[in-house]
Amino acid sequence: MAEEAHSLVIDQVVRQALDNANLTENDLSAVAVTIGPGLSLCLRVGVQKARRIAGQFSLPIVGVHHMEAHALVARLIEKNLQFPFLALLISGGHNLLILAHELGHYLQLGTTIDDAIGEAYDKTARWLGLDMRKGGGPALEELAMEGDPNSINFSIPMKQHKDCNFSYAGLKTQVRLAMESRKISPGSDPISLTNSEGRRSRADIAASFQRVAVLHLEERCQRAIEWALKIEPSIKYLVVSGGVASNKYVRARLNHVVENNNLQLVCPPPSLCTDNGVMIAWTGIEHFLSGRFDPPPPDNEPEDAMFELRPRWPLGEEYLQGKSEARSMKKARMYPSLTSMIQDSLQQQS
Repeated sequence: MAEEAHSLVIDQVVRQALDNANLTENDLSAVAVTIGPGLSLCLRVGVQKARRIAGQFSLPIVGVHHMEAHALVARLIEKNLQFPFLALLISGGHNLLILAHELGHYLQLGTTIDDAIGEAYDKTARWLGLDMRKGGGPALEELAMEGDPNSINFSIPMKQHKDCNFSYAGLKTQVRLAMESRKISPGSDPISLTNSEGRRSRADIAASFQRVAVLHLEERCQRAIEWALKIEPSIKYLVVSGGVASNKYVRARLNHVVENNNLQLVCPPPSLCTDNGVMIAWTGIEHFLSGRFDPPPPDNEPEDAMFELRPRWPLGEEYLQGKSEARSMKKARMYPSLTSMIQDSLQQQS
């Protein structure tokens, strides 16, 4: 279904982007496209389209790492943001803490061992019967403002693990149990059909969930800042990007952490936090200017041509101190990290 939805609109979206910019394909210098990580069926739709344009107009092509793009788009809006910097990337599918040494060189300080924060927000919002049309995160954040964040004593995930990894599966279970104890059946009744007492009860769950979900982020960010400053003492910025970075409560809480460490918080505007084409184009520019791109593909490439997609593709090498004993990551068919691939190619050139 996702692949079909991509296929139906990709030609129109590309056409609209060019028309809005008042440009044609002849004005382009290169084509940037996400090659991973993500669903391979969806990645294929974008890469095929990019290769068609690049082949037809003899343009170089730049394969982009989706999570690197979330981190680097902050450099488009904050001109003073130089390497090295720390980045927290939070979305429906990812929780990632990385130390960005330089373009293409990242150290992974922490990642999610099960569910990402965005997925936990969405699932909780659905269970609470919220209107999901604008997304579960914004709906839950809005309801949480009506509730008491201290009404339910959810426990903070992974307190016993002194690392920078994340886990939200246990918190989701706690939410479900809290709902059942209040006789709220997860996902049964829309909140619009409940009475004021029922709404208040759901608002308390939302507020308590949000407080603990974000406390987990705060604790991990504090430790990551301590680790990062030992490795790169010149760090001045924490970049927070990805869909969940649009949440005002998340931004406010993380701003406290950052200020307490004499750093600055950089958050792209909400339109550049959720998945967008600008961040892919910007990352393409950064790599293109540093000479990292592929030559134009052949014109009229057959539909069934083989090309590389990287659905499971780490951004950086893992920091040894940050490796999680709790982690059960599937290593099958995982590509070498973007960082290791770039470092290998630099060594071959020298």
